[in-house]
Formats: sequence, C-alpha cells, structure tokens
Amino acid sequence: MRVGYGQHERLDVADLADGWLPLFAAWLEEAGRRGVREPNAMVLGTATPEGRPSTRTVLCKGADERGVRFFTTTTSRKGSQLAASGFASVTFPWLTVERQVHLEGPCHPLSREESLAYWRTRPRGSQVAAWASEQSRPAASVAELERLYAEAAERFSGDGVVSVSAADEVPMPDRWGGYLLTPERVEFWQGGRDRFHDRVECKLSDGEWSVTRLQP
Repeated sequence: MRVGYGQHERLDVADLADGWLPLFAAWLEEAGRRGVREPNAMVLGTATPEGRPSTRTVLCKGADERGVRFFTTTTSRKGSQLAASGFASVTFPWLTVERQVHLEGPCHPLSREESLAYWRTRPRGSQVAAWASEQSRPAASVAELERLYAEAAERFSGDGVVSVSAADEVPMPDRWGGYLLTPERVEFWQGGRDRFHDRVECKLSDGEWSVTRLQP
C-alpha cells in the first residue's frame, strides 16, 4: 500500500509572504482543476467535554481573511461540542495532488443574517432535509427517516411533493446555521520524495503572522 510522492517542486516559505489565504485559495483552485472531487470537503475536528477527539467531513462554504465557513445543524453532536469548547480544526486532504492544508483556531456561530444569506442559496430539497432531520439523534429505521422527510416536504408544499416555486420560500430552522473558524495556526503540507515532505507553518501571535518551515 506504499505510494510515492514528488509531483511538486519544494514549497518555499516565501510563497506565504502574503499570508495563508492566497496560497490556500491557489491550492484549492488547483485541486478542483485537477479533478479532486469536492475539493472544498474538509475534516472538521472537535472535542467532547472530556477531551475526546471527534472528526467528520463537512463542506467549506467560503474562505476569506476572517477564516473558513461551514453550515450545519447547531444542535448536532458537533454543534454541541463547538458550543462547549469554542475551538476546532479543519483539514483539507487533497491526497491525489499530494497536498493538505490544516487550520486550527476559535470557531464561533455566524450571525443569523449571514446564515440566512447562505440558506437562501441552498437547493429546496436540502432545505427540506434540514427541517426533516434532527441531526445526530437516533432513528429507529430507514422507514422513519423517509417518513420524516415526507412530512417535512408536505409541510412546505401542501401536497406531499416538494414545490419548485420560488414564491414558497422554506424558512431557515432555528437549529440550523453557520460557523466561522478563525485560524491561529495554518499548516501547509506537500508530499516529497522518500517521505521527506514539505511542511510550512503559519502562526498568529499578538496580531502578527510568522512563517516557519517544519521538519517532515
């Protein structure tokens, strides 16, 4: 199961002279262009109140100078853990292009206005699904899940069929919203020959970013 690496030239610390965001955006764009399916998929790490780690994959729905954004059911397992700790990590594993970006830092809810702006861009079926599911709660069977979705679809269509009419807007549930992870540490990883990989770390301290090459 051993795979060799070495598609790229050495990662230069100078590539991060303008901060973490430009290089992240360039790598994200390249991953999509080179065929990575859902390059905005990221592994979100949280922790239980006892300090036990918990991870799952979510989709990044925006990145800017403030950090990266994602949306979910706020009463889910990850939502409860974020409420308790206020910190998270995310990792973008673009393994087919031999690159990875990892971010760590505070993670807090977005304003309702920002969440609503994204909610309105979601497909109607996804909006209905958010009403149908109390994410992370037990389900007795597949039949129960199908019943919950059918009931939610009927609630917002009137006849059991999800309408495509834009006039009947599905409201955003109170238990749904967005989060912003504001990175304090960002690590860029790039595969190297003989497992001698490139690792470059950006760290925020007293409002200033420092950039350091790490040993593989």
